[in-house]
Amino acid sequence: MPPDKLASEGAAGPVAAGVALERMRRRVRLSRLAAWTAIAAGPIALCVAVTSAPTTVQAATPRPALVRTGAPSSDPAGYAQLFLGAWLRSTADDATSAQARLAQSMAPNVELPDLAEGAQSRPESVTAVRSAQRKGGVWSVTVAAQYADGRLCNYAVPVVADRAGGSFTVTGAPGVVAGPVRADAPQSPYRVSVPDGDLSSSVGEFLSAYLAGAGEVDRYLAPGVRLSAVTPAPYSRVMVQQVRAVEEAAAAEKVAVDGTAVHVLVEVEARDEDGRWPLAYELALTARSGRWEVTGLESGTVQDGGRS
Repeated sequence: MPPDKLASEGAAGPVAAGVALERMRRRVRLSRLAAWTAIAAGPIALCVAVTSAPTTVQAATPRPALVRTGAPSSDPAGYAQLFLGAWLRSTADDATSAQARLAQSMAPNVELPDLAEGAQSRPESVTAVRSAQRKGGVWSVTVAAQYADGRLCNYAVPVVADRAGGSFTVTGAPGVVAGPVRADAPQSPYRVSVPDGDLSSSVGEFLSAYLAGAGEVDRYLAPGVRLSAVTPAPYSRVMVQQVRAVEEAAAAEKVAVDGTAVHVLVEVEARDEDGRWPLAYELALTARSGRWEVTGLESGTVQDGGRS
């Protein structure tokens, strides 16, 4: 290697080392200056000076919390209904029929009915009407069987469910019981009689479009409300029989001021090729620009005061 190059490289080492040493001295001097300044300014400044130094903090990764919930409670009404339908349509004389095999698979320890020759005891339909849960995953499901001659017979079917609520077994033979009694209906909140006028016409035209395809439903809806007509239209004609409301404003001769909301019960007569059908609909309407616009087709009876 040429002497001049060796000399230059030898000189570069001390120079680089001196530059690095000078940088370290400056950092020390700056750190001391910051510390003395903080001491002079008071304890708070000292804390700021200490904490202002760059630090690296490793946050602990949070462990997922375990949430334990109870076993879901599954109503076995459908299972009991399916069993009773198969059981009532079975006979011990033909234990290999499809209905008998189904009943026996759902209730292995339950005997099949022993029908007399020529007996016509198969129901037209079976429907679960009430379920009662007991302790230990045990249920009692009341299932109504309706016969062609108009008879209605209620059976209590005992069913047990597993802890997960996904498996069921009929644990005993059904028992004939009294069916649920008819409950007293609360007084209707629709006590205001609505005379023939703008509101009656609006609901009549809306239901004609909704049920009979007489025009577009959208023209009777408030802005932002979406409601599709029944398709295909089940009726050829719809006529309003009576309109009753919750609010007194619905009975006024003129359309109320903008923003007035009312709830009405509309009784209509719908006709098709099979006959005449009495129907009823609960509607919510709001006044806007001198007309009543539908804001909702209510699914249940509203409470007093017009709130659903």
